[in-house]
Amino acid sequence: MTELWHVSDDDSIRLFVPRADPGHDSPEALVWAIDGQHVPAYWFPRDCPRGTFWAVETTSADDLDRFLGGERARRVHALEWGWLDTFLEGRVFGYRLPLETFAPYGRAAGYWVSREPVEPLEVRVLDDLPALHRDAGIELRVVSDLRALWDRVAASTLEFSGIRLRNLSRGQSPGRG
Repeated sequence: MTELWHVSDDDSIRLFVPRADPGHDSPEALVWAIDGQHVPAYWFPRDCPRGTFWAVETTSADDLDRFLGGERARRVHALEWGWLDTFLEGRVFGYRLPLETFAPYGRAAGYWVSREPVEPLEVRVLDDLPALHRDAGIELRVVSDLRALWDRVAASTLEFSGIRLRNLSRGQSPGRG
């Protein structure tokens, strides 16, 4: 079985209580977790927009060459230059959660939910985010225009996940404008 994680900027969570988020695709009160395979997409400060992508069986040879340098095993996490300092200075906390009350969430790969409160098994400080990526073999790609890259990735045959992309509309990282 997989490990389940919740990653947060908050290091003081002792109990995860189900709550509803009206802005999310599920109005139900839930505790959210991500599996160990997909948790690297959360090795970023919370508000930092990022696009992650990788090849799957149906990825075309053209897309493999164009986005992944022809390497089927490559995984890329991309962010904009304006967010680089925020990323480099970032620190988050990984909460490992017990599996017992969790179930996979629909068709969204890697997401799990619990309808009951959950006490974390442990908390890990994740304070060298570039090293985490390096050690996991994930390419960090810093780009001038993540929206343009994202539009091309979303139209490709790659598998992908975009997180906090709504924050790209700011045009710059926090504290710079």
